[in-house]
Order: sequence, then structure tokens, then C-alpha cells
Amino acid sequence: MSEQSVTTEQATSTDHETGGISIGQIGLYATLAGLVGFYLIPIESGLVTSIKTSAGLDNTMPFLPPTTGSWITFEKWQVAFDFLAPGMVNSMLFTIPSTILCAILGSMAAYGLTLVDWRGQIAVLSLFIAGIFVPYQAVIVPLFQFWSQYMQLGTRLSFLWGLPLLEPHYATILELIITHTAYGIPIVTLLFRSQYKTMSEEMIEAARLDGASIWRVYQRIVLPLSIPMFAVVFIFQFTQIWNEFLFSLTIIGSTNDPAASATLILSGLGQSLEGTDYPLRMAGAFITALPTLLVYVLFADKFAEGVQT
Repeated sequence: MSEQSVTTEQATSTDHETGGISIGQIGLYATLAGLVGFYLIPIESGLVTSIKTSAGLDNTMPFLPPTTGSWITFEKWQVAFDFLAPGMVNSMLFTIPSTILCAILGSMAAYGLTLVDWRGQIAVLSLFIAGIFVPYQAVIVPLFQFWSQYMQLGTRLSFLWGLPLLEPHYATILELIITHTAYGIPIVTLLFRSQYKTMSEEMIEAARLDGASIWRVYQRIVLPLSIPMFAVVFIFQFTQIWNEFLFSLTIIGSTNDPAASATLILSGLGQSLEGTDYPLRMAGAFITALPTLLVYVLFADKFAEGVQT
């Protein structure tokens, strides 16, 4: 019997001994199981904490469910929702318009910087790239001074507040829409540009030879092909803006302001002189995260398609 045959028989017998699973596969499955536990245990701990009473929180480990029925309560979820509901409405009012504006303006800017040739294009693109690296902390003081001292939208738009459905705190929400849109356009432009660079130049050139204008090419060719990337941008920007805290704190300033966002209200939820109500904070955190989870579920297919482009 040759040496190769002996080796093959030994490998076969080893596979039979381990039930057809190699040592490498066992290690892979163990690693995957460890990663699943690593990411799910904090979520599980937060969920079980959110349904505990104060006695249940004091007498059980954070990741263990309550051991008796008297330690279980869903009242914290109701209280958290009542506190967060106005803030979630405000967050929707500036997150959705900001996301849509970022996507539309970023797509148009990427089209002009990628598929249209004009003098100074590289210099303008460099400014967009530089805008990505401007840290939030570097702009909060100028941002606060710009809106509070120079623009003062609440005063300038005071003639609107007598109209139905319009409230004075909408001026603050408008400030947040403009701020998030301006800060999000650079990264969105780069995302769209990465897709537009892969588009067929022959197709674009053929449309131009047929007499299509720059706007017509964008409207009839580029825009329909950009739908998957719009889904990527929508998920990315919605998550970024919804979870953002620093701009809300700078422009709004207080959790008692009628324009307070969900994240701003969440930062003070459960705080009192007696200490921190962790079940209430956990319930509030999960309620605040629901819109981003819903966006991922609704746009998952388009997101996967856009990532592949």
C-alpha cells in the first residue's frame, strides 16, 4: 500500500471519528457562536433589564431574567414612550427631509463631478473630500453663533407662526435640517461618485450624440440606475442623523425645548436625585432604535443591491 493511500485512509477515519466535521470547521463554528453571543448578550441584557422592577434589578444579574412574576413590569416601556413620543416626532421632522435632501443634492453633485467635464472640477471635488474630514467638534461654536446670533430664523420667520399647523419651534427644526444636509452632502457625493465612475461612458456619450442635454441624461439614464445607491444613502444618512446628538445639543440646548430630539430627551431619561432608573433608560433606548431598525428592514434588498454596485 502506498504512502498516499495510507494518508487518505487516516484522513477518512479521522472524519468518521468527528462525525464528518473537520477540526477547522469546529473552530469556525465555535468562533461564530462566540461572536453571536458577544453581540447578542448586550441586547438580551438590555431587554431583560427594561422589564424589571427596581427589586428585580437589585436582586438579579443584568443578563438574567426576573425570577418571580412580581419583578416583571412593562410600565417602563409606556413611561418611556410617553416621554419620547414628542422627541421622536421632532426627530422625524428633521431626519427625513435632511436624508432626502442629502441624497438628491449628493447625487446631482456626484453627477456633475464625475460624468460632466468642466474646468475646476478637481478643485471642487477636493473641497467635497475635505468636507468629510471636518470634525463635529470644530464647528459647534461657529454653528451656535451662526444660528443664534446671525440668522435667528425664529424671528425672521415670525410671520409664519400664526398659520395653522406651524409652531415657533419649527424654526429650530429647520436649522437642524439645513445643518444635517450641509454636513451630509460631502460623504453622500463620494458614495454616488463611486457608482457613477463604473457607469458606461459609451452609453452616456450616445445619449449626448442623440441631443440629450446634461439634465436629460441625468434624469433619464443616471437617476434610474442610481436607485440602489439611493437606498444605501437613505439607510446610512437616516441612521447617522437619527442617532446624532451633538448638533441637537448645540442648536436646541435643552430637553425641555419643544423642538428637543429623541436622542436629546433620551440623554436625560431616568435621571433623578435618587439615581438612575436603568429599566426606564433601557426601554427608552430600544424605543428610540425602532425607526432605524424599520428602515433597515424596508430597504434591505435595495441596500444589498446598492452595496454590490
